[in-house]
Amino acid sequence: MFYLYTVRDSVAVPPSKLSGDLKEAVLSQLKEDLEGRVDEDMGVIVAVTKVKEVGDAVIIPGDPNVFVDTVFEVLTYLPLLQEVVDGYVVDVAEFGLFVRIGPMDGLVHMSQIMDDYVRYDPSIPAFIGRETGRMVGMKDKVRARIVTVSLKETIAESKVGLTMRQPGLGKWEWLQEQEEGENG
Repeated sequence: MFYLYTVRDSVAVPPSKLSGDLKEAVLSQLKEDLEGRVDEDMGVIVAVTKVKEVGDAVIIPGDPNVFVDTVFEVLTYLPLLQEVVDGYVVDVAEFGLFVRIGPMDGLVHMSQIMDDYVRYDPSIPAFIGRETGRMVGMKDKVRARIVTVSLKETIAESKVGLTMRQPGLGKWEWLQEQEEGENG
């Protein structure tokens, strides 16, 4: 789920950024320092959207930076357990699908793709159901539920586990077929 937070903090602005507008320098430094980082409570910091206030600046002897008290907004993404998410397949491996959900990827293990025995076809690459013949692979749009979340210091170290083996989940085409069958 995406959130917009207002944060009050001090930012260290290097002297090289102090020649222009201080608010722009603070925004530039915040973007450099924070975007793409993972905060345990807020989730992935997607963007620093704006600087609301620039307060007092402090110079600390021996440190070339200027420390500026500021209030700013950040847009974050925090995957929540049991949340239903839409995404698209960005990678297919012999053990499962990687699905892009917001700024990060989640893994749908091959056992969680569908209620059918699946086989991996590396030539496509895709997973194919033995009984249904349904296929899911690269760039397919899917709906899944988050079943595990492990946030670490970076996006690359963080892990999100997904399932598509519940009613209302799966490849979008399957969901449309199911809806047409119920209404048809």
